[in-house]
Amino acid sequence: MDSSSLIFMEKKLPLIAIDYSDEDIKTLDWKEHIRRRPGMYIGKLGDGSHADDGIYVLLKEVLDNSIDEYMMGYGKSVEVTVKEGAVSVRDYGRGIPLGKVVDVSSKMNTGAKYDSKAFKKSVGLNGVGIKAVNALSSYFRIQSNREGECKQVEYSRAVVTDEKEIVPTNEANGTYIYFIPDKDIFKEYEYKDEYIESLLKNYVFLNSGLTIHYNGKKFYSRNGLVDLLNENMTTEPLYPIIHLKGEDIELVITHSNQYGEEYYSFVNGQYTTQGGTHLSAFKEHIGRVIKEYYNKNFEYSDIRAGVVAAISIKVEDPVFESQTKTKLGSKDMGPQGPTVGKFIGDFIKKELDNFLHKHTETSDSLLRKILDAEKERKAIAGVTKLARERAKKANLHNKKLRDCRTHLNDTKGEMTEESCIFITEGDSASGSITKSRDPNLQAVFSLRGKPLNCFGLTKKIVYENEEFNLLQAALNIEDGLDGLRYNKVIIATDADVDGMHIRLLLITFFLQFFPDLIKSNHVYILQTPLFRVRNSKQTWYCYTEEERLEAMKAVGKNPEITRFKGLGEISPDEFKHFIGKDIRLDQVTMRKEDLVKEMLEFYMGKNTMERQNFIIDNLVIEDEIAS
Repeated sequence: MDSSSLIFMEKKLPLIAIDYSDEDIKTLDWKEHIRRRPGMYIGKLGDGSHADDGIYVLLKEVLDNSIDEYMMGYGKSVEVTVKEGAVSVRDYGRGIPLGKVVDVSSKMNTGAKYDSKAFKKSVGLNGVGIKAVNALSSYFRIQSNREGECKQVEYSRAVVTDEKEIVPTNEANGTYIYFIPDKDIFKEYEYKDEYIESLLKNYVFLNSGLTIHYNGKKFYSRNGLVDLLNENMTTEPLYPIIHLKGEDIELVITHSNQYGEEYYSFVNGQYTTQGGTHLSAFKEHIGRVIKEYYNKNFEYSDIRAGVVAAISIKVEDPVFESQTKTKLGSKDMGPQGPTVGKFIGDFIKKELDNFLHKHTETSDSLLRKILDAEKERKAIAGVTKLARERAKKANLHNKKLRDCRTHLNDTKGEMTEESCIFITEGDSASGSITKSRDPNLQAVFSLRGKPLNCFGLTKKIVYENEEFNLLQAALNIEDGLDGLRYNKVIIATDADVDGMHIRLLLITFFLQFFPDLIKSNHVYILQTPLFRVRNSKQTWYCYTEEERLEAMKAVGKNPEITRFKGLGEISPDEFKHFIGKDIRLDQVTMRKEDLVKEMLEFYMGKNTMERQNFIIDNLVIEDEIAS
């Protein structure tokens, strides 16, 4: 560019003065900061349709304090009630010191867990959690019963509305908290039993002897992490679960015939869904000890193929990587203790090695599993190399994948949890999504026709089949979920018979070869509208027949009704409404009763007549629905 061009640009772009003075510097009150930036304290808001939505974090923040009481030896039961969006939690611990009830519920960074022996190995360490619940609730009541006396305070959005004097009481020691999440922040939220019950089960699995009562149900565990594994496994273990327990550490491990690795990790009772230093050490030392026990130079991937395991440790003053505490960052067990890695490594080296020497049937079964994994890996080694080369030659990023700029495992930015990839079929559908998406956070992978039914096939097919090979490469899950590039893997197909079939084939692929992708809550189905109802002033997008009828009533006379037959029929301008902040997703989940092998055998196997009779017996004619 020459100097005349620069002069021209300077004349075209005059300098705009922006004032920056003392008045621009503001200090937010603590409760206002929480309400303006709730994501810093509870993660995403959500509406209760996902297990990590904010309303469950509010419940968990209150429960953590009750669990901390139990861990310190006070109060063997907790009562939880959720009714019409309101939550109450009553524990039978020591109760908050009555003179500090207001402080612990409304003064930031106030609590009993700083350099205190009263809470040695606690989850709640920052004095923030209960205050965040208070600030984000339209109504919040806290009551402490302690040694025959009671103190109660009521709030609205963290502002005291009623503070009672200390009065005598006959109630047992403990703390009672009742709150209603603020609908100005959590719009149209709804608590779902399945997510609450999963949370409560983890609490009792990690605290044998604790009883939690929830809406008339009782949760109790006698066998700790063994019960947790039995609750979550969807395939039969190849050998009885190995259960090892010591001071500040408990672990369980077994193997199954599923592909992939499945881990559950906890710190001070907190479910660290993203792992951390403790899980990394656990995985490393399990492999190392097993190699040494058999005196074989096995590949770590062969040792961990099909592993299902859980570890729980207790750490003094743990450091988590966020307020939601989903990943442990601590390197030490405590100020005077060993490193997390050495503590876990020493325990596994001693206890697991002893166990394998004493239980030869288990060690023989484990050896057979490792050898089978090694045999399969070597059998597909050549295919794997060719597949990787083929993936490079296919120019993945231009032909199959329209990538986004931000990924799940990026170290920069705060929005990586929102990264997702849409798996769709056909040029028109992928074209509409590509033009409508947010290129920073949303990627698109385009299938060519229906994928292969891979049920009953070995993992060799993942590398031999071009579609599967490129999809695996796009997700970066060949070596497990540690490298997963997107938090949400969204299957986006037409809402017709062919689209449903493609969904089923893709879910079969994930269940067969990457079940941990589903168990870790990464797989979703995109819901798109079936109808558009509009008049000259308004437009309604309807996902069900009921919504269509409601929209027609709202429109009045002579509505224009469009039935969308496929994603490719929806214009990019319209598609923006369906994959933006109002996106509708159905999560693909797995439960204990969903025995994967049996389920896939029935729906995707060769039992043609049995499946045909099932379809006929359960067939609902479309005309009957319409009538």
